[in-house]
Amino acid sequence: MFMLFEFMFPIIFVMVFGMIIFQFVTGIGTWHKNNQSPRLSVSATIVAKRENITHHSHANAGDLSGTHGYHSTSSTSYYVTFQVESGDRMELSVSGREYGMLAEGDIGKLTFQGTRYLSFERV
Repeated sequence: MFMLFEFMFPIIFVMVFGMIIFQFVTGIGTWHKNNQSPRLSVSATIVAKRENITHHSHANAGDLSGTHGYHSTSSTSYYVTFQVESGDRMELSVSGREYGMLAEGDIGKLTFQGTRYLSFERV
């Protein structure tokens, strides 16, 4: 059993570390691509909104009484789908504050840069 652990631990460690590095590099690539993209302002209609809620449970170390428990956290990501005059649709990530201020059916001027939402002004 111990030999299996000695064999598997380095492989799992390298895989997890590789996934973290991959996510980091992908994020930097997207950030760079967005920075190189022009800022565009187009007429658009909000056609959909959605939330993505993720839950995480973490095992706690025992407290003074020796009991063990779990600590749960959750995070919410907000997305809005815009339809431009050509009929094309794009879904952009927005802040919770922006999400609350926008409603399906709103018509206005969408400003974005690559895949980065910048603003939406109703007309």
